[in-house]
Amino acid sequence: MNTLNKEEIKKIDDEYIVHTYGRSPLFADHAKGVFVYDTDGKEYLDFGSGIGVASLGYCNDEWLKAVTEQAGQIQHISNLYYTKPMVLLARAMCEKSGFKKAFFCNSGAEANECAIKVARKYGNSQNPAKNKVVTLIDSFHGRTIQTLTATGQEDMHQMFGPFSAGFEYVAAGDIEGLQNVVDDNTCAVLFECVQGEGGVNVMSKEFVKAIEEVSKEHDALVIVDEVQTGIGRTGKFFAFENYGIEPDMVTFAKGIGGGLPLGGVLFNEKTQGVLEPGDHGTTFGANPVVCSGALAVMKKMTDEFIEDVKVKGDYLLGQLKLIDNVRDADGLGLMIGFNIEGADPAEAAAKCLEKGLIVLTAHGKIRLLPPLIISKEEIDKGIEIIRDVAANI
Repeated sequence: MNTLNKEEIKKIDDEYIVHTYGRSPLFADHAKGVFVYDTDGKEYLDFGSGIGVASLGYCNDEWLKAVTEQAGQIQHISNLYYTKPMVLLARAMCEKSGFKKAFFCNSGAEANECAIKVARKYGNSQNPAKNKVVTLIDSFHGRTIQTLTATGQEDMHQMFGPFSAGFEYVAAGDIEGLQNVVDDNTCAVLFECVQGEGGVNVMSKEFVKAIEEVSKEHDALVIVDEVQTGIGRTGKFFAFENYGIEPDMVTFAKGIGGGLPLGGVLFNEKTQGVLEPGDHGTTFGANPVVCSGALAVMKKMTDEFIEDVKVKGDYLLGQLKLIDNVRDADGLGLMIGFNIEGADPAEAAAKCLEKGLIVLTAHGKIRLLPPLIISKEEIDKGIEIIRDVAANI
């Protein structure tokens, strides 16, 4: 590949890429561990991990070995045939989580699409009117028309209607509102235990338990969107484990692939038989190369590793709260949001980037999703940059 400088890269991007993203001035060239390096060799400490995707950091040795070895054997065959990585990953995830069966796709939106289809079929098999899906205000479930409809953020709905029918929304924490909207025509309640794109909003245990109780009362499925919160991110393998509930389905993506596109749905005994041959499918889902990388991720997901994520998350959150001007710091595990008093989150993120720290923003907050392998020393390094930005912005 010809060597391109930053100006040349930006010019080509401007000419040929549809601008659906507001790009930050980081021209990523290579990465290792928790550090990203630009085309000039500048080092960035990454507290974003590709929006929670690089769960084991960048180019983890075991992950890289698994992916490259599988790529040299067979890179794709389709789901019409068996592959070892697919079945081993399904077994590993079910045994770790207690679910019965898995379906693999490519992304979080596709995973949520699948779960909604299952819920609709489950409801329709009992009563054609049992098709309502209840979600939460400020939720985020994807960018397809169906999952965008499920997303409870009105500003994301502008200019894309008409939307699919059969969705209603309730405010997070509003137990009375939940009880009023969930009825016998509700086939599912879909929610995140921690709203990521909604601003790192942590659900209360009382509210999550109420979701389970009211759903059971009306035979509605409980679906937990673990696309951002899953695979060890919150100090549990799945975030719902922090709440003591038993979902009927869990959707996942992001961190499971370790950097390659993989999503899916896990089903309990109640939902495992809803889909039949021909009901759903995907060309690239359960790709053997991607599943091999995911198996390397799963091998890291020991109880000790996940507990260490909780310890590091508690430490990071505690250190943030000690910084002057930091407000509204909250989160679970290594999924944390906060504000800097008087500062626009986007401006603060830009200042952090200038100083060599990658952070994210979400719905009016600064958001942190560092690789799960981050060390205490690397956390301290990032905290120093945030402290400097908070003091001078």
